[in-house]
Amino acid sequence: MTATITPLSSAPTTMAANRSDGPPGMPAIQSASRPAATRPSLRDRVDQKIFNAIWSRSLVYNTCWEDPAVDRVALGLGADDHVLVITSAGCNALDYALQGPRRIDCVDANPRQNALLELKLAGIRALSFEDFYAIFGDGHHGDFERLYRTRLRAHLTPFARDWWDRHTHWFASTRGSFYFHGLSGLVARGVRAWFRAQPRLRVAMFDLLAARDLDTQRRIYDQHVAPLLWNRAVNWTISRQLVMNLLGVPHPQRRLVEAEHADGVSGFIREAVQYVFRELPLADNYFWRVYLTGRYAPDCCPEYLKRANFERLKAGLADRIHLHTATVTSFLQGGDAPISRFVLLDHMDWMASYHPAALDEEWEAILARAAPGARVLLRSAQSRPAWLDQVRVGAGGTLRERLAFDEARAAALQPHDRVHTYPGFVIADAPA
Repeated sequence: MTATITPLSSAPTTMAANRSDGPPGMPAIQSASRPAATRPSLRDRVDQKIFNAIWSRSLVYNTCWEDPAVDRVALGLGADDHVLVITSAGCNALDYALQGPRRIDCVDANPRQNALLELKLAGIRALSFEDFYAIFGDGHHGDFERLYRTRLRAHLTPFARDWWDRHTHWFASTRGSFYFHGLSGLVARGVRAWFRAQPRLRVAMFDLLAARDLDTQRRIYDQHVAPLLWNRAVNWTISRQLVMNLLGVPHPQRRLVEAEHADGVSGFIREAVQYVFRELPLADNYFWRVYLTGRYAPDCCPEYLKRANFERLKAGLADRIHLHTATVTSFLQGGDAPISRFVLLDHMDWMASYHPAALDEEWEAILARAAPGARVLLRSAQSRPAWLDQVRVGAGGTLRERLAFDEARAAALQPHDRVHTYPGFVIADAPA
């Protein structure tokens, strides 16, 4: 069975910062409902050209970096729900499918992200659990080339087929892992090389991942990891826009982080890493495990990589997922079926600074398709996104005035986010 994919964008090679919505190269325009769009500096324009050049040719995310366990509580998915989610790497869409909603529409302007989810869906339908886990759990399968040609390729759409025809080596190399490929994978590979050059730090990091209680984690981090991990060279490197581009953070979003944190990007990253390693159990933190090691573990992996859940997806839940190469706005404007749950990640941060009219248009489309009381999840580089007080839709008030925000639940869930790289987590309901 071929993945259901609807190409709604005639030029999908231009994509938004963080996964999907709208071409970053479009000219900045002023909305009548808010102050003028920020005028990019020369440095901003250079950064944007570099960002566009690498994003328009690449798979950016090889795994999702938003915690679906937090999302599941916030969304409260039921059998009648119709979900829109930005595809990213597809891990979280598969997680939501396990909750049994009626339909999940995965939307991404980068067709390579949809191609990755297509490959996962093809594997669920055509492979045994053992082969599937080797590919997406270990990031490597010694017989991947044959499995791809004989079992997976026929299930893919033409774009995905062409992409994976040229990238089967990402899964077949005995020297690496799929999770060291793609843009974010390049950064992970660089981190691995740096650890190898510092054996004491490498050993300490693996000891940290093996810890089974917080007291042990804190002791290892404070005594053996932090003193070797942070220095002036590291702080300088992780503050470079090129590194941010590879991680999917464009310069407008970096500016938001710098405005909120006294020590800038490096200080924010250091604080986030410290929180994860000292305050959250690492035994089930598969996000950081795969980033640091290139593979998951059977007891520390996304839900779709667990045998019982794989079988449930194979039995029919995976067929509820539908893929669309499009911006969020164009997808929403192309239909009229009410949507009850929106998972929009963090792409609105950059739009608020540089394309506010496009952000207004997107929210008009969201509210036009939102079912009564529909729930929206957002993440942001700002703890309290300022654009929620600026966007106006139609003759109504701002989003802050029109939506019902569950700030108490968001504040209660945020500390448990195992990724912990977003200061802002927003739960909002559309009018009933």
